Amino acid sequence: MGSTTLALVVATVGVTGTLLSPLLAQRVVARVQAEQFDREQRAAHAQWLREQQVSEFIRRRDCYVTVNAAFRLYRTRLMDYLWDFDRGQATPEGREAVEEARRDHHSTFAEAQLIVSGTVLGELDGMTAALSEVYRRIMSLAEGHPDADGSFEEIRATDFPLLWERWDRMRNVMRADLGVGPGPEGRPPAGS
Repeated sequence: MGSTTLALVVATVGVTGTLLSPLLAQRVVARVQAEQFDREQRAAHAQWLREQQVSEFIRRRDCYVTVNAAFRLYRTRLMDYLWDFDRGQATPEGREAVEEARRDHHSTFAEAQLIVSGTVLGELDGMTAALSEVYRRIMSLAEGHPDADGSFEEIRATDFPLLWERWDRMRNVMRADLGVGPGPEGRPPAGS
């Protein structure tokens, strides 16, 4: 191989390198940009997932607060009505207060059924059934045809403590679902 051939080969390699250089540089830049875009997309998706989790947590927490308040109010109105009935002070307004709390409870429970976890829903179902049974027993007593074990004293001493225990369990399941430790245990003083 002569010097001319060698010069021609070197010149060809040099020209080819010069011509291919922009193409190779463009491919490298395109790959870097694609990787950067992919990283940005993954970061944006991760951020979106975090925001969804926070939003879902807030929605569940707000639902649990509303459910807890509605269940407590319904239980309180039932207890108030039972005490008023026992003292001979039951009024249509008191009965309407029970019915209003009951409607609010049903509305809140209906919304919760679409939001809460299966575990929490099981507790809410149980609490709703227990509240409905206490409602039935109190109204049967008020209408003059109580259950055999449906006196004021039996409902007050048996049904309401059971409601309180069920409410405690329900509240603790909701707190656990939110990642919060159990709340304080305990019942209100007798007669509350």
